[in-house]
Amino acid sequence: MTSGFFIAFEGGEGAGKSTQTELLSKRLTGEGFSVVVTREPGGTLTAEKIRSVLLDPTITDMPDQAEALLFAAARADHAANLIRPALENGSIVICDRYLESSVAYQGYGRNLGGTYIRELSEWATQGLLPDITVYLDVPAQVSLDRRKGTDRMEIQSLDFHMQTQQAFRDLAKNSQVAHIIIDATLPIDEIAQLISDAVIAELKSR
Repeated sequence: MTSGFFIAFEGGEGAGKSTQTELLSKRLTGEGFSVVVTREPGGTLTAEKIRSVLLDPTITDMPDQAEALLFAAARADHAANLIRPALENGSIVICDRYLESSVAYQGYGRNLGGTYIRELSEWATQGLLPDITVYLDVPAQVSLDRRKGTDRMEIQSLDFHMQTQQAFRDLAKNSQVAHIIIDATLPIDEIAQLISDAVIAELKSR
């Protein structure tokens, strides 16, 4: 590849994003691609420190606006210091969550406004968008039943997670960015095959 390729994984809690990012990385590495796997919030020293604040369940008084700004700050550093350099180096970047998570969680889950949160993230990243987004669709109750941790976002109410789930579905349906929509209740190996086949087909078409 003469230029990089940016893949974002999106979906609710317990949808299997971390598992599938690793499986896709292994498949693409086996195909001879240079792959960088990262996550949000996080990925860089600064962004990981912000992550520790954002996901700390003992913090119960954070204003929604502060939460949105911290996510944008972490994304700004992540985009500038990890994602862009990797793409410029010709790597495939696979990111566990990106801009649409903020639109779904803060824009709709927190009712701050999807358009405003999207504009904030696009400003923070200087317009860096994925080449393709993989959306793992799983019912809100199933995703909560699967959750392994108890971070600030996971412990939100079922209504909150139902709002974010619907937001993800609407975003995937209406986005200008190419989306691969996968039923995340399927077996893990079947999901991995569907994703890797679709991504490799997209890479070959370019």
